[in-house]
Amino acid sequence: MKSYNVLGLMSGTSLDGLDLAYCRIRQGSTGWEYEISAGKSVAYAPDMKEALKDAIFLGGEDLLLLHNRYGEWLGQQARKFIAEKQLEVDFIASHGHTSHHRPQKGLTFQLGSGQHLATASGIKTISDFRTLDVALGGQGAPLVPIGDGLFFGQFTYCLNLGGISNISFEKDGQRIAFDIGLANMLLNYLCRETLKGYDEGGELARKGKILPKLFSRLNALPYYALPYPKSTGYEWFLEEVVPLLDGAGNTLEDLLHTGVHHICEQVAVQLRSLNTGGRQSLLVTGGGALNTYLMDVLRERLGPGIEVAVPERSLIEFKEALIFALMGVLRREEKINVLASVTGARRDSSSGVLFLP
Repeated sequence: MKSYNVLGLMSGTSLDGLDLAYCRIRQGSTGWEYEISAGKSVAYAPDMKEALKDAIFLGGEDLLLLHNRYGEWLGQQARKFIAEKQLEVDFIASHGHTSHHRPQKGLTFQLGSGQHLATASGIKTISDFRTLDVALGGQGAPLVPIGDGLFFGQFTYCLNLGGISNISFEKDGQRIAFDIGLANMLLNYLCRETLKGYDEGGELARKGKILPKLFSRLNALPYYALPYPKSTGYEWFLEEVVPLLDGAGNTLEDLLHTGVHHICEQVAVQLRSLNTGGRQSLLVTGGGALNTYLMDVLRERLGPGIEVAVPERSLIEFKEALIFALMGVLRREEKINVLASVTGARRDSSSGVLFLP
């Protein structure tokens, strides 16, 4: 199989911004290989960030207008990046930004019109990676585990700490994955009125103390008791988590401290339930891997039986964009890129829609 030069685009639920990763991907004699040759993160302007955050409340016409406007913006950012780095791109693979995710109702929607993106960038684009799986009765999430298995199968577990925490692993010869629950979505919500909008390195959280009542209420959220496959999103956060945070009072430091311990506790609970014995390894990526305090607490709660591996910063920041680039390659090759063992769909699928400029 030939080598592909793909620009992967990813916007996560934490609303940090748009990640662009220029990746060279090929299938070698010993498996799939990748190289991230260039990467860039573009922070959202305040109006775009608010529009994406509040998209869940829009009516149909306004949602579609935002879908088209955001798709055009994605295309413009891709075009600038390609020109700036003088890149040769075979195609763009774009996740978009999830505004609605209710798989139990057969619904998932990623903002960022693939057609507008392709037209604005002038480059073929593959997007809409979730809809087919949901139509097949699946969760449409998580999707990253296909790349966990093909690129990072040497680790026992792959944990992503984005807006939401999710994990993937091998069980009985199949890749299994699910959304654990809260991660940066909780921490960034608490920091929404601070100057930076996030707790850099977890330094504020480190200064706080645990709030037992809030800690217990967060751990008792019904979602955590559901069996996998399962996934969640911003709707769940708004409906079930925000009321607990807004009613807690106390200092920002104490709220962040409690939030960090809750995130790590739920990861630890899941790993204890999956533990098959022996020495195990955990690859951690996503923005949460850059939160030093969170990683300290995670190592403490997991104990010495699980080695926590934090990779180089480029992989931490751009892993999801890389894997959507891989998903685009698999779609072009008409190979499976969404696993029913992960999502609960009726079958594996090769998902994504091709748009020409």
